[in-house]
Amino acid sequence: MNSEDTVKKDFIRDIIDEDLRTNKYDGRVHTRFPPEPNGYLHIGHAKSICLNFGIAEEYGGLCNLRFDDTNPTKEEEEYTRSIIEDVCWLGFDWEDRLFYASDYFDQMYKYAIQLVKDGKAYVDDLSAEKINEYRGTLTQTGRNSPYRDRSVEESLNLLEQMKAGEFADGEKVLRAKIDMAHPNLNMRDPVIYRTLHATHHRTGDKWCIYPMYDWAHGLEDSVEGITHSICTLEFENHRPLYDWFLDALGVYHPQQIEFARLNLTYTIMSKRMLLELVEGRYVNGWDDPRLPTISGMRRRGYSSAAIRNFCKRIGVAKVNSMVDLEFLEHCVREDLNKTAPRFMGVLRPLRVVIENYPEDKVEEMEAINNPEDPGAGTRKVPFSRVIYIEQEDFMEEPPKKFYRLAPGREVRLRYAYFVTCKEAVKDDGRIVELRCTIDPATRGGYAPDGRKVKSTIHWVSVEHAIDAEVRLYDRLFTVNDPAGQKNADFKEFLNPNSLEVLKSCKVEPALGNLKPFDRFQFERLGYFCVDPDITKENLVINKTVGLRDTWAKIRKQQQMNKLDS
Repeated sequence: MNSEDTVKKDFIRDIIDEDLRTNKYDGRVHTRFPPEPNGYLHIGHAKSICLNFGIAEEYGGLCNLRFDDTNPTKEEEEYTRSIIEDVCWLGFDWEDRLFYASDYFDQMYKYAIQLVKDGKAYVDDLSAEKINEYRGTLTQTGRNSPYRDRSVEESLNLLEQMKAGEFADGEKVLRAKIDMAHPNLNMRDPVIYRTLHATHHRTGDKWCIYPMYDWAHGLEDSVEGITHSICTLEFENHRPLYDWFLDALGVYHPQQIEFARLNLTYTIMSKRMLLELVEGRYVNGWDDPRLPTISGMRRRGYSSAAIRNFCKRIGVAKVNSMVDLEFLEHCVREDLNKTAPRFMGVLRPLRVVIENYPEDKVEEMEAINNPEDPGAGTRKVPFSRVIYIEQEDFMEEPPKKFYRLAPGREVRLRYAYFVTCKEAVKDDGRIVELRCTIDPATRGGYAPDGRKVKSTIHWVSVEHAIDAEVRLYDRLFTVNDPAGQKNADFKEFLNPNSLEVLKSCKVEPALGNLKPFDRFQFERLGYFCVDPDITKENLVINKTVGLRDTWAKIRKQQQMNKLDS
C-alpha cells in the first residue's frame, strides 16, 4: 500500500466506528461538505473535502455538496461555479446530491414560526450594537431585552411583517429565547433571522429576511439526514446551540464533530484576507499561483493526487497546529517525480557555437521521458551546431567547487556529446557567446574510453527552439505566520520577489504539443506547468516546485539526530 492509499485512524473515525457498532444511525454514514459561496476554496477546504468525501467512501456512505448561501451580500454565482469545479478536480463526486441552504428557506421559516409558537423565540427591536451590549461578557452575565416578553401573537405578526419587507435593514431581528446568563455567549438569545433587503443569486428578491448561519446549519443537516456533521474547531462553542435548536424543534438530530483546521506556513487561510489581496490587486486574481487557493495550486501545477495525499498524511487532530509548506511541496514533488515527463528548457540563454560540428547537420538525440517510469519511453531531441545553455552553467573564472563549463573544461551535454569550451566571446565586457568543440566519439553522452566528467548540463538547439515566457514563483510572504504578527497588517509581509517573469526562454520543440495545465520537469531546473494563458504565438509556463526536497532533507536530519541520541 503506498502513502496515498494509507488512511490513518483518528478520533473522528473512532466515533464513526463506535456509532456503527451501536447502530446509532441504522448503520448509515452520511457526511456533507458545506462551503459558503463567498470566495474561492483553498488548501484548508481541500482538507475538509478529502475528510468528508473520504469518510463517506471508506464507510460505503454518502457525502453531499451543499452551499450555505445564507448571506446574499457576499455571495456570487462565480464562487459557486469555482467551488463545483474545484471539488470535481480533486476527484470527488456528489452524484445527485447538490443542495443549497436556499432550497430550505421556506422550511426554515416554518421552523422559526414553530419556535415562536412554542415560546422559544421572539422578535426584538434592539439594534445590533444594543444586542451586543445586552449580551454581556465572559465575566458578566447578559441582560434580557425589553422585548423578550413579547406575546407569541405579537412576535408572529412582526415576523410576518419582517418577511413581507415592511421594516428597514436591521430594524428588527428574530431571536431564540434561551438564557441570557448562560456561560456560553452563543446561547444568550442568539439572532435567528435578520431583516435584509438584498437580492439573492438564486432566490432573487423573494426574501427580505435571511437566516443566520447557526440557525441554518443544523436544520440543513437535519433535513438531509446527515449523520456526522464535521466542522472546524471554531464551531466547537457553537455546538450547544446546534443541539439546542434541533432539540427545541424535535427534529432529526445529527452529531456535530469538530477538528482542527489546516494552518500552513508562509501563507494565509482567511477568506477575508484572500479577498483583500485579490481586490487590492496584490495578486492576479483568485487563481494566482502564489495563493493557497485550489484554483491557484492547479494553475501552478499541483496535481489533485498530491493534494489528496498531503491531506491524508497530515491527518486529523483536535488541536490547532502549523504545517510546514515544505511538506506540501514534498508531496507535490513526490507525485510529479513519478508522473511528469522530462524536457529540456533554457531559462536564461547563452549562445554556444560548436566549431567542429557541421553547419548544416542536425541529429536527433534519444532522450528518456521519465527515468522513474520505464513505460514512458523516449523522445527525439534535435541537436545542431548552435545551441543554448544556461548562463549560470558557464563561469570564466570558476571557484573551486564549480564543476560546470569553463574555459578549457570538458562537460557532458545531456544525451548529446562531451563538450569543451575554447573561448568566451564578449560584447562591451559581457559574455554573449561561447566557442566550443565536441568529441564526436562521445555521442549519446558517454566516452568509449571510459573517461568521466564531473558535470552534465542541459541545452536546446537554437534552430529548433521554441520561445517561452516562464514565470518563477516564490513564497507570497516573508514570515512564517503573516496573519499572526501582532500590531501589524499582514500585507506588510508580502514578498516583493514572489514573482519573476522571464520572457526570453528557449525550450525544446516537443513542448509545442502541450496543453494548458500539462505538468512536466525541466531537467535540472524543477517541475513546471503550462499556464492557461498559452496561445499559438505565446507559450507560458509556470514553475511548480524546485527539484531540491527541503522537507526530505529535514526528515533525514531528524532521523539522524534520533539515532545519535
